[in-house]
Amino acid sequence: MKINAQMVKDLRDKTAAGMMDCKKALNETDGDMEKAVDLLRQKGLAVAAKRAGRATSEGTIETYIHAGGKIAAMVELSCESDFVAKTDAFVEFARDLALHVAAVNPVAITREEIPEDVLAREKDIYVQQALDSGKPENIVEKMVGGKMEKFIKEICLLDQQFVKDPDFTIQELITDLIGKMGESISIKRIARFQVGA
Repeated sequence: MKINAQMVKDLRDKTAAGMMDCKKALNETDGDMEKAVDLLRQKGLAVAAKRAGRATSEGTIETYIHAGGKIAAMVELSCESDFVAKTDAFVEFARDLALHVAAVNPVAITREEIPEDVLAREKDIYVQQALDSGKPENIVEKMVGGKMEKFIKEICLLDQQFVKDPDFTIQELITDLIGKMGESISIKRIARFQVGA
């Protein structure tokens, strides 16, 4: 199939990938727009994996204050260079993260940072609920495992579905941004404040 400039522009608008990357993806997928989007996302994952270990000593701190000043959030988003830290896409993503933290109130950034006592308390509740419902021991374990996974996805920032677009998790959005920016990007710290809490 002949790839024209309009197709490249449409793919670029959808993915924000570079023009040559879009053209190459369309050529590799014989002009199939959806397959080209998937291919670009896969390449973004590969770039993110290569860049994961690199130091992120630049970045920005963004805040979000909800109307009325009762809830606020602050996020430190880091990257490798000052150049990327000042791009509109990077700053906008940091602002969106702050809004997300204010709205969803994650307990931790990563699964490893979730306090053990929070997990243990929740697990005890699920085990007791399952036992009270009369389920056999082997079923209880599977039920609790599934409920714990769901609970972790609700409280871990990277696993949460993005409040502005639930089709993507925060981790997927970061991976996509890494692919676009070509640098390692990480969330260093988050804080959420609520009047009276």
